[in-house]
Amino acid sequence: MSGLYLLALLVSFACMLLVDRRFGLVFWHSPLRAALTMALGAVVFVGWDLLSIAFGFYYLGDSPYMTHWEVAPELPVEELVFIAFFCHLSLVAYRGAALLLDRRERAR
Repeated sequence: MSGLYLLALLVSFACMLLVDRRFGLVFWHSPLRAALTMALGAVVFVGWDLLSIAFGFYYLGDSPYMTHWEVAPELPVEELVFIAFFCHLSLVAYRGAALLLDRRERAR
């Protein structure tokens, strides 16, 4: 079952991209702004992870579902995919909620 977690992350990310495309929320609304925002978020979270690893708070576990491919000591490739997914999910949720609240306000 090695790589199952990575596969689950990639499938989830693909589904979020489909939602994004269907409703034109993030990348299909403003691609450059979305890419810059995701890049900034990724830099912050990867920096946070690297600091946490340096201070001994995080370490690579021994899960049979992970690939155990490391991009840096104690930093699995799955973490980078998760960070990208989390940043995109946050943007989709924020923009979707903003549009729903705006639509609700206009209906009043």
